[in-house]
Amino acid sequence: MFTKILIANRGEIAIRIIRACKEMGISTVAVYSQADKESLHVALADQAVCIGGPRAEESYLDKKRIVGAAMATGAQAVHPGYGFLAENAEFAALCKQYGLAFIGPSAEVISKMGDKDAARRLMKENGVPVTPGTDILQDAAQAMKEAEAIGYPVLIKASAGGGGKGIRLVKAPADMEKAFQTAQQEAEKAFGDGRMYLEKYLAPVKHIEVQLLADQSGRIVCLGERECSIQRHNQKLIEESPSPAVSPEIREKLTQTATRAAKAAGYVNAGTVEFLMDKSGNFYFMEMNTRLQVEHPVSELVTGVDIVKWQIRIAAGVPLDFTQEDIQVQGAAIECRINALGAGKVGFFHTPGGPWVRFDTFLYQGYEIPPYYDSMLGKMIVYSSTREEAIRKMQSALCELVVGGTQNNIESQIEIVRDPRFKAGDYYTDFLQHFGEA
Repeated sequence: MFTKILIANRGEIAIRIIRACKEMGISTVAVYSQADKESLHVALADQAVCIGGPRAEESYLDKKRIVGAAMATGAQAVHPGYGFLAENAEFAALCKQYGLAFIGPSAEVISKMGDKDAARRLMKENGVPVTPGTDILQDAAQAMKEAEAIGYPVLIKASAGGGGKGIRLVKAPADMEKAFQTAQQEAEKAFGDGRMYLEKYLAPVKHIEVQLLADQSGRIVCLGERECSIQRHNQKLIEESPSPAVSPEIREKLTQTATRAAKAAGYVNAGTVEFLMDKSGNFYFMEMNTRLQVEHPVSELVTGVDIVKWQIRIAAGVPLDFTQEDIQVQGAAIECRINALGAGKVGFFHTPGGPWVRFDTFLYQGYEIPPYYDSMLGKMIVYSSTREEAIRKMQSALCELVVGGTQNNIESQIEIVRDPRFKAGDYYTDFLQHFGEA
């Protein structure tokens, strides 16, 4: 087992990993930018190294500086968290080159599954249902021709995409050229890769994902599904497990399909297979996230499995000590992402308490929120024996949560969880189009 791990991230996820390491008796090294000198993860780690300027490209995206910090501090492994370099194959390869364990899948698997076109083809070859679509397109003219064959509406998607970037909905031929160029430019700026493809736009659909763990011996165990259909601009806002729309029979099919997908990819460590599911329960592969997900806590709560600790164990060569038959999804967990709507200094700060209520965050009173990074301030997470009670618990927790000094989306999250359609579980990825922006 490792004795020292460097966390190549910041914010709440860096704190989550530090806490897991402390419980395992593992020393931690935090890296931080100049803007994060006073951040909580810096104070909680055993060691901390400043790796550059405030902007991500000067610090958290600088592969060589992070590896240099790991080598200088004697870390044996690097945990990338989510975002930044978590799905960067070059970074995973660089860690391996310098004898550092990358806590995640191999560079080859990250590269394979990060290429959405290659991933779709791999899934099709292995009997995993995929959304009707195309291979890589040459230009907008070809996209228009293919769209006519598929049938409008369609989605233009970046092959190297993620985080909702490089995606455009096209409802009519007249909109294709501008949408294609805009999506391609966005993809080139975000990923340095302008390759695009088309998918049939399915609606109404639910966004369902399956969390899995895979060890180095080839054992794969799925930890149930998560419902992630409440989204704004393709960014998730609320996640819950289990999905109110997934029956035991569908769950079994999702588990089998996600396992098949992971085997096809030669996957090792924690990963998530994402699907779109229609009203009839038919589901289609969308992508595989080769990292820890923001919403991983809801899966942990309903299964009792600590995903972060198992990421570390698997990277150290420890085999899973449970099987698929041991996993029983019990109760209901909900997570609401609390996002800043602008920069500011945290004033009055109060977090709710009570059984199975927690707010995962890096905030504290007086903290100056840097303007350079993701807008998420924290995650409000609750668990209860039933979904109905979990919703009531979430309403209560959100009403009690106070983050003064900066505008945020707490009030809009309260309105969503109070909505009758959410309470009934009868909601889809277009929920906010009919509800109003949140």
